[in-house]
Amino acid sequence: MARIGLGLAALGRPGYLNVGHGADLGADRSAGALRARTHAVLDAAYAAGVRDFDAARSYGRAEEFLGEWLHARDPDGVVVSSKWGYVYTAGWGVDADPPEVKHHDVDTFRRQLAETRERLGDRLALYQIHSATPESGVLEDDAVLAAMVETGLPLGVSASGTTQPETIRRAVSLGIFSAVQATWNLHERAAAPALAEAHAAGLKVMVKEALANGRLAGRDAEALAAALAQPWADVVLSGAATVATLRSNLRARELAPPGELPELIEDSAEYWRRRSALPWN
Repeated sequence: MARIGLGLAALGRPGYLNVGHGADLGADRSAGALRARTHAVLDAAYAAGVRDFDAARSYGRAEEFLGEWLHARDPDGVVVSSKWGYVYTAGWGVDADPPEVKHHDVDTFRRQLAETRERLGDRLALYQIHSATPESGVLEDDAVLAAMVETGLPLGVSASGTTQPETIRRAVSLGIFSAVQATWNLHERAAAPALAEAHAAGLKVMVKEALANGRLAGRDAEALAAALAQPWADVVLSGAATVATLRSNLRARELAPPGELPELIEDSAEYWRRRSALPWN
């Protein structure tokens, strides 16, 4: 069975598109408040047996907060991953437009890798391209791919959008990646065959957005249990922004997986349209 990890997308910045994110954070969204909140959630996760932690350069100060926690706690057995390819442009605002901008060029890779290493040091165990798509061309960019390989780091690809299957299969075919991360949940299941192929090829499969950015929060443990039960899944990320939410998410480890629930499946294009319409809050 897959294990639950913690993704820091909702913890490192004051605004995010998860449903209910603003209510979770409350009025004080200062850097100090989010630092304390992040450390508390990390403490609770580690105490509950969570060992996989995932960040990104565009998650505001998530890498910084995670790095501080790692330095202070020096926890054993953790697996730290992060991502490059988006630049955070919100300036610590909630409703900036846009809050992040994709840059999949080699100069951005080199700059962001240096920034990530400054914050996470030798704890960095996996470095991923953030939301690779055919449109960005990053998986066809020889300069980027060569620069990534030259680092000697384990490498991964995260996918997003209706082209997730194509991106996953391209990543597997290149033979330089050891992990893929993709959206799979009870609403959006289109990536499952490609993720099964990646798993069969020996890549670590990480599931993100198992709660559909909060749209499945009302049945969070059930939705996470469904993701954990997928035979190709290795890590299913919780995106909890509070200790209470994290503990609710972790109940999934004790649940039997639900049935197929076909009535929850959405057309992939419609799912991603709805996701793109979610307001940052």
